[in-house]
Amino acid sequence: MSTTPTRHVLFLVASAREDGHPGNTEWLARQAAAALPPGTPQTWLHLARLDLPPFVDQRHTTGQYPMPEGDLRRLLDATLAATDLVFVAPVYWFSIPAHLKTYLDHWSAWLRVPGLGFKEAMGAKTLRLITTSGDRTKAQPMIDSVKLCGAFLAMPWGGELWGKGGAPGAVAADAAAVAAAAEFLRNPV
Repeated sequence: MSTTPTRHVLFLVASAREDGHPGNTEWLARQAAAALPPGTPQTWLHLARLDLPPFVDQRHTTGQYPMPEGDLRRLLDATLAATDLVFVAPVYWFSIPAHLKTYLDHWSAWLRVPGLGFKEAMGAKTLRLITTSGDRTKAQPMIDSVKLCGAFLAMPWGGELWGKGGAPGAVAADAAAVAAAAEFLRNPV
């Protein structure tokens, strides 16, 4: 008898806002999360609030990495525990914010932790992106980049949710994005 695992959605908030108030992208993500089926486990991690060391490339020297420690281990454990990863990332210079890039760089290390099985585990997780920017075309390079990262690990692509951002609170006026948020996470891929 086969059972479907309970969904557990990990929201990785990549904004660099220092005031602690949700920006347009996080606001839109919270609208999407509110539409999840009742009782769906959610974990929200703000990458800027974690102590993430820079990635050091050892692929061609030692060839492997030790199990991470501290906040990096916390992030790895949360990633492995989730069935769905949602990058909550505003567009910064046509790309992903630096904190999300650091997280993705550490995937290279986690692929080389003996016995971890990171690639196999990631292939069973759905990847999604929620983002905002002044116009949709400026978000496309970031969307393409995130899709390629997921494809490298054979992760199913759950799609992107884009909203018109700008000044604080601007995305709330994007009726199409708010309506799309209500459906974006409802069903697993």
